[in-house]
Amino acid sequence: PLAPAVKNFTLNFTITNLQFTADLQKPNSRRFKSTEKVMYHYVDPLLQRSSIGPAYIGCKVTAFRPTKNRDDTGVDATCSYRDEPSETKFNRTTVYREMSKMTNGITKLGHYSLNSQSLYVNG
Repeated sequence: PLAPAVKNFTLNFTITNLQFTADLQKPNSRRFKSTEKVMYHYVDPLLQRSSIGPAYIGCKVTAFRPTKNRDDTGVDATCSYRDEPSETKFNRTTVYREMSKMTNGITKLGHYSLNSQSLYVNG
């Protein structure tokens, strides 16, 4: 049998209590790496509990970016899942709703506060 295809979707959100600094743009910087670790720590369990949980593989932060408000930091991530016929099909609306619910209406991610208008799933 063929191995299931791995598919990706993007996840974007803005953290309102993480000040953006230049070193967050450098993937090799200590700050990028430590912030990325914290993201996985918070985002992974949510996606594992979501409808794509059984097929979910993981996320990789592709960028931290400055936003209009300098105290905020935008997060761009690419997440992967196995596209198996038996698994629940990835549905971005469903995953969005689940993430919204699990982040308290897109306001909380662990000790981070989120901009409630900033969540995009494959947007």
